[in-house]
Amino acid sequence: MNWRLVIVPVTLIPIFVIAIQFDIQLEDVLAIGFFPFLGAVIAMMIKLGLQGIKFAYIARKYLGSFDSFWKLTGVRVGSEFIKFTTPMFVGAEFIVLYYLHKKGIKASKSAWIAIMDIVTEVFAAGLLSIIAGIIALMNGAYLVAAIILATSIVVTSLWLVMFFLSSVHMFQVPKVLANLVIKLGKAKGSKYIDKTNIWMEEVCTMSKENLKTSESKKIFTISFFFSLVSWSFYGISFMIIAMGTGYVINAFDSIMAVMGANAIGNLPITVGGSGLAEFGIVAYLNNLNPFDFDIPKGVVAWDAVIGWRIATYYVPIVVTWLLLVKLALSRISKPQT
Repeated sequence: MNWRLVIVPVTLIPIFVIAIQFDIQLEDVLAIGFFPFLGAVIAMMIKLGLQGIKFAYIARKYLGSFDSFWKLTGVRVGSEFIKFTTPMFVGAEFIVLYYLHKKGIKASKSAWIAIMDIVTEVFAAGLLSIIAGIIALMNGAYLVAAIILATSIVVTSLWLVMFFLSSVHMFQVPKVLANLVIKLGKAKGSKYIDKTNIWMEEVCTMSKENLKTSESKKIFTISFFFSLVSWSFYGISFMIIAMGTGYVINAFDSIMAVMGANAIGNLPITVGGSGLAEFGIVAYLNNLNPFDFDIPKGVVAWDAVIGWRIATYYVPIVVTWLLLVKLALSRISKPQT
């Protein structure tokens, strides 16, 4: 956790570069106004809250009333801190697994719940990003479209194929990787591979038992729509911020720009997509090269982009960290069985 806290200030470097390159002053960002900034923060908090509610819904559907609905929601929101401080926005699932393990939930059940949560999240985000990529392609922004579509299609397809194949195929650790681990780790390596294979077998068994049932289909569908709504709130957060700068953008274009930028931010180049998300929005809205720092002034209000990043990244980092420490990482006594 300590290195994650240290790395947060590092993510400010791209913002400073943008501010220096385009002569953005602090008063320019403050000129956005308190209420547009607050509105964007609220939109982002609703997005995170819906993610948490979705996870709590999935967990309670499969495990019953084993824990407080709102505590499960808070744990899921807190887990986003790990995503915010990791390239490609991954890692939240480990906090969920850790918390459920502390609550005495079997590893295979915990993994199934985490996978259901992740897949619906990735599916919704991927669908919106692919639509954004198609629109960029139709508007002639070929490089932007190529990056968005390549990232979105690969990530979304990988998760969906693995998820649905798990109900018809028993996955195990690939032999090449297993042999390498055993060669390096000897007896311990063999033990870890065996445990991992057993765990994967249990997850696949749960997938076979649950995925084709009407109840699981209902849970998946409801969770998917929860994710669509939550990502939409993330998208309109930019529209709210833009209002404070006089930059006019409608809700749909705002959602497309943010989801396109989100896809670009998934590239494993910077922590939390720092720099990539900012230039992604500008590139999407103006059909530019997202890696070209020589972007003409006036195309998009840079103070809006910086204000949006602060409202949807740096403020939530504080909130998610507090929830993570207070709920997910706190001491919990396993229930007696």
